[in-house]
Amino acid sequence: MRRSGVRQLPRFSDVSALFVRVALDHPLPTLFDYRWDSPIPPSVGTLVSVPFGRRHIVGLICEVVAHSEVPAERIRAVDNFCGACPALSAEWIRLVTFAADYYQRGIGEVALPALPQALRDASRWSRLFAPESRYRLLPAGRDALPRELPARASALRRLADALAEVEFLVAADARALHPKAVATLDAWCEQGWVALDIIDAAHVPAPQPTSIEAVRLPTLTDEQADAVDAIRGAQGFAPFLLHGVTGSGKTEVYLRALAAILESRPDAQALVLVPEINLTPQFEAAFRARFAALDATAIVTLHSGLAEGERARHWFAAHTGRARIVLGTRLAVLASLPKLAVIVVDEEHDPAYKQQEGLRYSARDLAIYRAKQHGLPVVLGSATPSLESWWQADQGRYTKLTLSRRAVADAVLPTVRLIDLEEERRRGRASVEGLSGPLLAALRARVERGEQSLVFLNRRGYAPQLACDSCGWVAGCPRCSAYVVLHKQERTLRCHHCGWEARIPRSCPECGNVDIAPMGRGTQRVEETLASAVPGARILRIDADSTRRKGSAQALFSDVHAGEVDILVGTQMIAKGHDFQRVSLVGVLNADTALFSHDFRASERLFAQLMQVSGRAGRSGLPGEVLVQTRYPRHALYHALARHDYVGFANSQIAERRDAHLPPFIYQALLRAEGRTLEAALDFLQQAGEALKTIPAAERVTVYDAVPLTIVKVMHVHRAQLLIESASRGALQATLHAWQPMLRSLKGVLRWNVEVDPLDI
Repeated sequence: MRRSGVRQLPRFSDVSALFVRVALDHPLPTLFDYRWDSPIPPSVGTLVSVPFGRRHIVGLICEVVAHSEVPAERIRAVDNFCGACPALSAEWIRLVTFAADYYQRGIGEVALPALPQALRDASRWSRLFAPESRYRLLPAGRDALPRELPARASALRRLADALAEVEFLVAADARALHPKAVATLDAWCEQGWVALDIIDAAHVPAPQPTSIEAVRLPTLTDEQADAVDAIRGAQGFAPFLLHGVTGSGKTEVYLRALAAILESRPDAQALVLVPEINLTPQFEAAFRARFAALDATAIVTLHSGLAEGERARHWFAAHTGRARIVLGTRLAVLASLPKLAVIVVDEEHDPAYKQQEGLRYSARDLAIYRAKQHGLPVVLGSATPSLESWWQADQGRYTKLTLSRRAVADAVLPTVRLIDLEEERRRGRASVEGLSGPLLAALRARVERGEQSLVFLNRRGYAPQLACDSCGWVAGCPRCSAYVVLHKQERTLRCHHCGWEARIPRSCPECGNVDIAPMGRGTQRVEETLASAVPGARILRIDADSTRRKGSAQALFSDVHAGEVDILVGTQMIAKGHDFQRVSLVGVLNADTALFSHDFRASERLFAQLMQVSGRAGRSGLPGEVLVQTRYPRHALYHALARHDYVGFANSQIAERRDAHLPPFIYQALLRAEGRTLEAALDFLQQAGEALKTIPAAERVTVYDAVPLTIVKVMHVHRAQLLIESASRGALQATLHAWQPMLRSLKGVLRWNVEVDPLDI
C-alpha cells in the first residue's frame, strides 16, 4: 500500500479507528490510506478532501477498513467530506475500476477526471450545493424587454438574450454577463417580466411521468417499427446495431424506443451519446420537443463546452436521478446514472468517441460494457458502422436492425457522380482554383433554383503550405516537424499541432524571392474562390476556425437551417448528423489523399466520411446529387460509394483485415514515448521491448520495432511508438499489467503512455 503521509504526526492509538482507502488523480495505480476521524461513519463512494504532500486535494473513498498497513505515525486524517453530494454507487466504482484496469491507468486517473471540475475543488462544495436562484423569462418579458431596453445598453441586452436562449438562467451565470445582474433580474421580476425560482440542489424530486405527445408523431416505416419493437422488448443485456442509411429516421427510432422504456419505469434514466458538441443542440431540441411534459431539468447535456457551474449542475441532476435523459459527448459515458435503463450511441463509428489524451478510452466500448454491467439494451446507430461493430453483428453477438430506405416518402438516396480531373485536364476544360467546371455549373444551377449546396473539404485554413518556387523553401514550424498552414484572413502562418503563429513573410527567408505563393487549398481559399466564381451566392464557412467562440457553431447552423445560406463550405463538422432540408447538391474536394495513407483504417474512414457527407443531400424530397472530384475514378471505394453499397465495402474490408491479421481479428496496444531527442525516445522503447520479452504471457504477443511517429516532433518534443499485438485479448492484457512496473523503472524520456485498442498507428 502506498505510504501517503510526509509530516510526522502523533501516534494514533485508538483501536476503534476506521481507515479509508482513497483514489487520487495520480499516476501511481494504487489507493492511499487515510484516517477517518469524523463521528459520521464513512461510505464508499464519498468525495473527500485529503492532504497530499503540501497540497490538499479531492479524492474518492473506494474502501473502508478497520486496519491499515501504513504505520500509524505516517497516516494523516481526512480533512473534510462532501456530505451534500450522495455517495457514488458501487456500480459506478466498478465501471471506473474496469476502465482503469483495461486501459492501464490508476483508478483515480479515471474516477476524478470523470467528475465536473467544480466537484474536484473542495472550496466550492458549499456554494455548489447551496440553494440556487433561477430566473425564467415570462411571455410578458419576451415582448417587453426588446422594446424597453435602451439601445446602447449592451450588457443588459446580453442578459436579456441569455434569458431568451435558455430554459432558466442561474444567478451565478447571470453575474458573468452583467455586474449587477441579480439586482436587474429582481427588478424585472417586480415588472412581471421574469419569474424567480429557488431550487434546493440537494433535493431530489419525485420522478416525473414520462410521456410524449400523442399527436403529430411521424408515421413509422415498417423497418422503423420493427426496430422500436425489438429495442423496447429487450430483456437484460441486449446490444443492437442499428444500420440505417442516411435520412432513414434513426433519431425517430431512438425517440420512440426511449419513450417506451422510460414510460415503463417512472424513475428510469437514458443516456444518449453523440460524437461532437455541435450535434447536441439539434438532438436536445428534438428530445425537448418530444418529451415536452418533462421539467426543463429532466433533460440535460454533458460536454466540455459547458461552463463549469453548468456542467456541475447537469452532472448532479443525473447523479441524483432528477435528469431522466442525459445527452452528451464521450465524457458522458462515465456520468453517474443510478437508474440507467438504456444507452444510445449515435454515429457509433466516429473516431471522436476515442479519447486521444489522458485516459485513452473508447466511449462506445465503455457504453457496451456499462450496458452489460447493468443488464440493459444499448443501441449503436450508424449509416456506416465501424468494422468492429459490423463484425460483431455478423458473428451474432449484436442484433442487427436495418433501415434500408429514407423515412420521408419521396426522399431517395442522392445520385453519386465522379468527376475525373485527369479527363477534365486532357479535354482542356478549365477549372477555377481546384473547382472543376461541372461542379461550378452545378453550384450555379442550385443557386438559381433557390436550393442549397454543400462543398466538403476536410482541410481548414487558406492553404496547407506557403512555398517559394525559386529555391523550394516551404514554411515550417520551428517547434514541430510539420509545415505551417496559411490563414489569409488573419494574415498569419499557424501550426495546427502546437499553435505557433507568425506573420506572413514579404519574401522568401532563404533566397529573398518575393513571389512566394500558397500551395494547395483549404476551406478559406475555397470560400474566397466561390465568392468570385458564383456571384451573388450567400456563402458560409463552418470549420474549427469559424466556430471558436462559444455558441458560434449553433448560430451558423441555424442560418443554414433557416435558408439564409446558398453554399455551405466546411470540414467534417458539417459531414454527419445534420438534417439539412434544403441541400440538394454536395461537392467533395481532395478526397484522394486518403486512398494512399499508411493507416490501414484510412479507407474505412474515407468511405464513412463520404457516405455521411453524401447523405446531407436530398433529405426532404428534393433530388440529391453528389459530385466527387477525383483522379482515380476507377477505385473500388468510389464505385461502392456510387452504389451506396456499405455492405459490399464492409465485407471486402473485413476479408482484407482477416488476411492481414488486423483488427478485429487481432488485439493491439501502443507504447508511445516522448523525449528531448528522437534517440532518447527510441532507446526507451528499445529497453521496453527487451523487458517485455521476460514476461511469460508475452510468448503469445508480437512486438514490432520502435519507429518515429509521422509527425515526429511537436513543441520541441520528439515522439516514437512501439506496437504490440496478440490474437488473445487476455494474453495482451496480462502482458500489459506485468509490463507497467518495468516501464516505471526505466528512465530517459519525458513522458510515456500505453494506449489499448489504438485507432491511429
